[in-house]
Amino acid sequence: MRGKAAQALGDGSKTPFPPSAGGRRAGRGEDVAGIRPLVAGNWKMNGLGDALAELGALRERLAKSPVPEADIMVCPPATLLSRARAALAGTTLTLGAQDCHPLPSGAHTGDISAEMLADAGAAAVIVGHSERRTDHGETDALVRAKAEAAHRAKLAAIICVGETEAQRGDGATLEVVRRQLEGSVPDKARAANTVIAYEPVWAIGTGLTPTPADVAEVHGFIRGELGRLLGSAEASRFRILYGGSVKPANASELLFVPDVNGALVGGASLKASDFYAILSAYSGRDAR
Repeated sequence: MRGKAAQALGDGSKTPFPPSAGGRRAGRGEDVAGIRPLVAGNWKMNGLGDALAELGALRERLAKSPVPEADIMVCPPATLLSRARAALAGTTLTLGAQDCHPLPSGAHTGDISAEMLADAGAAAVIVGHSERRTDHGETDALVRAKAEAAHRAKLAAIICVGETEAQRGDGATLEVVRRQLEGSVPDKARAANTVIAYEPVWAIGTGLTPTPADVAEVHGFIRGELGRLLGSAEASRFRILYGGSVKPANASELLFVPDVNGALVGGASLKASDFYAILSAYSGRDAR
């Protein structure tokens, strides 16, 4: 087991995304360990000011027909964080960011620190997304440093892992995921401050998805590796999200796969109607 117990986020008494059901009976979407699902919408490099109308529409839908079975997060571009915080004031929706610099400040033109994101209203930040790893050459070591920066700023880190199409074709999926977890997950990561997102690179934005059996295999492997790295008791509490062409048509199939504790949603999160339809899978509603 790596490291010692990390302190909880915030004031030490609560965390932005408590992963457990808090002693109540597990509901739809929660597994036998009572892990509460998290559905996070990653807007990527999309959205100007007028896109905030979609947040208003999502807010209205949730006010009319809530989805209490899951935690809900939206990760807009950094330029919209402060305005998104105002748009979501008074709701249970939380804000996440899409990347951060490892350092809290300095001469790094164009970069944004985790502390700046927290100041703008974020409660979490995505790190290690395959688009960052590919487009910017981010290594596991850099992803790990960014996750540690998130923890330093009292943000939850959503650490992304996943294989390319070529790696899957070579039968290397589990080895790639193992290496990424080992290199990217900080020693002091805990379920209270860290979420893992499995996103097979070949499925992101392509409309392709692995089979439920494939997803179950990888998610079970991830939980096992977290157990090896952090201890089985802690690993059993981690939220492991699936990402990669999640949409209303396949949400009910993917969200209830064993060891899937939510989703990291890309393009479908840009429209309130689509994102709400995905969320509604947890309430057993077809909101399409």
